[in-house]
Amino acid sequence: MRILIVEDEAKIATSIRDVLVDSGFVPEISTDGEDAWFRGGTEDYSAAILDIGLPKLDGLSVLRNWRNEKIDMPVILLTAKGSWSERVDGIDAGADDYLVKPFHMEELIARLRALLRRAGADKNTRLKAGPLVLDTKQMRVTIDGSPVNVTPLEFRLLNYLLHQRGRVISQEELATNIYFQDQEPDSNAIEVLVGRLRRKLKAKVIQTRRGFGYMIPDEAPDSGDPA
Repeated sequence: MRILIVEDEAKIATSIRDVLVDSGFVPEISTDGEDAWFRGGTEDYSAAILDIGLPKLDGLSVLRNWRNEKIDMPVILLTAKGSWSERVDGIDAGADDYLVKPFHMEELIARLRALLRRAGADKNTRLKAGPLVLDTKQMRVTIDGSPVNVTPLEFRLLNYLLHQRGRVISQEELATNIYFQDQEPDSNAIEVLVGRLRRKLKAKVIQTRRGFGYMIPDEAPDSGDPA
């Protein structure tokens, strides 16, 4: 599930992104209110984690704009103040939940999962491409019903590609979204990772676009050797 993180403090944003990735989500970061308003209104996200204090456009205004445009994805507000009036303003603007900084990441994940369950967004936890099935709830990968033993990093790569089906993803974008902030992959790390994963899957699921990156096409083949 794609989650939009709207946070201008880089350290907080990357920490949230890392824990979401580790929990099977596909997070994307926006660092200002205007960009968040646009992305939330034009792209499909399962939920948003929205800071109130943002440059260009504050979080409450972003939320009000989304709700006025009938964008009903669940939203968790992040606030540094935690005052009663601010919480009321957030709820009035259409927030589904809020967290006061600093907070524990475990609580954020628990609240996010609860919101997704209530919204029914967690029902589709199985992503498919031809013979490949990735279950983000059980953290499990199968090919033609047979389990495939993948590492957490390989799982994150597959998860990201499946959420971006039909779009070519560069090595740089993959590295940014599947490695944690304290990891510095080698220049050929993604190429090696994709090659290892292809050998495990034994199916033509991940395709290469020479000079551009990798993709899982909208219509993945049912079987065959890796491209």
